Amino acid sequence: MGTSGTDTNKEVAVAAKGAPVFPPQHGAWAFLGLPIILGAMVGGVTPLSVLLGIGFIVAYPASYFAIAILRYPRPQRFRKGLWIWGSTGAVIAVLLIAARPWLLWVGLVYAIAFAVNLAFARAHNERSLLNDAVFILECVAIVPIMWAINAGTTDLVPPPFVDAPTTLWTLTAFAALALVGSTMHVRSLIRERSNPRFRMLSQVFAGVSLITSVALAYPYGMWALLCTAVAFGFLLVRSLLLGRRPMKPGIIGVFELVGFILVAIAGGLCAV
Repeated sequence: MGTSGTDTNKEVAVAAKGAPVFPPQHGAWAFLGLPIILGAMVGGVTPLSVLLGIGFIVAYPASYFAIAILRYPRPQRFRKGLWIWGSTGAVIAVLLIAARPWLLWVGLVYAIAFAVNLAFARAHNERSLLNDAVFILECVAIVPIMWAINAGTTDLVPPPFVDAPTTLWTLTAFAALALVGSTMHVRSLIRERSNPRFRMLSQVFAGVSLITSVALAYPYGMWALLCTAVAFGFLLVRSLLLGRRPMKPGIIGVFELVGFILVAIAGGLCAV
């Protein structure tokens, strides 16, 4: 699991300090949390799903420090963080694979995706849109995996996803729309702030997301439909109104967090 291009240059400041144990990219935590919550809503909360959620969160700082060792000077500063999070993640991975051996194939796919992140890091191009897209795929994929881990298969073959409820794919789409939209919006305010075409593209995507999400929520009743309209409507309004003046990254992050919370609530109403 790599890093998101929506984060700020705080990591540069961290790179100048000694032995950090937490990544400075605070926005990435919300990218991890939303898919986990949506996956738990449709898949249920069990000891295995809780362990999977923890493992998914732990994988992020482990991957961050692995990339930092390649990316920044004096890599020894990042070995402590890699050891703490990497060893914890390894223990969790062993426990999960012992309970659900088919997760071995999931881990292989994530390893390939992480190799892409590493390649971008080695090229000093981890801020590219393609790397952002890989990170989003890594996050969104956890939604169906959260359902599958509770489906009960204990061999090397994962449960058939054709048997998954429609709600799973609705919430997976919610996660994808929210994360892609957030990445584009934040990028339009920071890295692409001088590019009006990218800002317009971000706004168009927010509008399409509102229409798509409302259509997906329609079968789940009035309250789910209303809350979905409010959640993605909020994301559309923020893309239209924010950015007219320079904003601090922390303020931008607050708006994104509020949007994610609203999307999670909408997903919960769809899953009821």
